[in-house]
Amino acid sequence: MKARHKRGIFILVGLVGVGLIATLVLNALQSNINLFFSPTEVVAGKAPQDRTFRLGGLVEEGSIQRQENGVTVHFGVTDNAETIVVAYTGILPDLFREGEGVVAQGKLGPNGLFEAEEVLAKHDETYMPPEVADALQDAEDAKNAEALAAPQGVTQ
Repeated sequence: MKARHKRGIFILVGLVGVGLIATLVLNALQSNINLFFSPTEVVAGKAPQDRTFRLGGLVEEGSIQRQENGVTVHFGVTDNAETIVVAYTGILPDLFREGEGVVAQGKLGPNGLFEAEEVLAKHDETYMPPEVADALQDAEDAKNAEALAAPQGVTQ
């Protein structure tokens, strides 16, 4: 076998190896990415049904309901346009309150209930996760655009 053929085989094996490694790395990264969705996006069906993702917004006023076992809590997460009910079993963060920013990580159940595995609350009075702030702004912009597009009553 000539040296030229040996080099060609070596390069071909190297390219196949690099391609295999790249495929494995991309597959591992894709399965570990937690996507962020607002309640409006979840209601629109943009959120995956079978994968873990993050849901962010504000804890809806008057929506916190503690179950009899004392550990399970149901509450609404809203972006001021839509609301998703979240169920969480565990100890909530100290800063978890109605009207405050929250990010819940979990899966959307078949009945539309978001089953959270983890709940994160904002860490001081001025911080809000950028994703939550963006989602709230988008919902506010959509609400304003809808109000402007609505036909106004005829006045004389």
